[in-house]
Amino acid sequence: MKKSVAAIGLMAAIALVGPAKADKLDDIIASGTLRCAVVLDFPPMGARDANNNPIGFDVDYCNDLAKALGVKAEIVETPFPERIPALMSGRVDVGVASTSDTLERAKTVGMTIPYFAFEMAVTANEKSGVKSFEGMKGKVVGATAGTYEAIALEKQVKAWGTGEFRPYQTQADVFLALSQGQLDATVSTSTVAQANVKTGKFPGIAVVGKAPFDIDYVALFAAREEYGLINYLNLFINQQIRTGRYAELYKKWVGGEVPSLTVNGAYR
Repeated sequence: MKKSVAAIGLMAAIALVGPAKADKLDDIIASGTLRCAVVLDFPPMGARDANNNPIGFDVDYCNDLAKALGVKAEIVETPFPERIPALMSGRVDVGVASTSDTLERAKTVGMTIPYFAFEMAVTANEKSGVKSFEGMKGKVVGATAGTYEAIALEKQVKAWGTGEFRPYQTQADVFLALSQGQLDATVSTSTVAQANVKTGKFPGIAVVGKAPFDIDYVALFAAREEYGLINYLNLFINQQIRTGRYAELYKKWVGGEVPSLTVNGAYR
């Protein structure tokens, strides 16, 4: 009788708890594929080579993450405005897409510790007369919709009370408009600015200085409730730094001094 009561009690407890549920980390490993949202019009973070193959810092980062998980990487080309919708709709598992770690985004998706940091630069059409950030006042300026720099630049134009801000769908659209004279200037990450000028695809533009915006720390992102996966991603970022792989990728795709991923006075 005692055994029967004990067995019934155990069964009742199991029923209340419910069956064990595999988390997203388990699902990715079981599937054998890691689907990464990557922006491919954002060199040197993401682009396509002459054979149309995805290349860039974020592409390599996704490949490294897949290797660590023991699975195959699938690069899912995702424009800036579609990054979070792609995750929410189940098209991708993780965002490796130079995504600013804003509090607003953290209401929707789970953000990791920073895996990259950007400084902001001003790029101008050489005929515009813009020679600095302050020189953008009263001009027609633009940036890629939904990005950190677009939000900051639009706010600045409103504060100036003069000029016009235009949002664009992609970085390529912004630099094409700049080259064609539809924009006088733009603010983008310094890495993107230099990379686009060096391509020679956008004649008549030049990097003219820095923008006084905060350093843009960017994070990987996953579903907000997937704590196991987010914990793994945080440790992966830590390992990339500790092993020197972060510095190696920075040297390969960007060059120059490797930016710190710590925030003074907040964490190290």
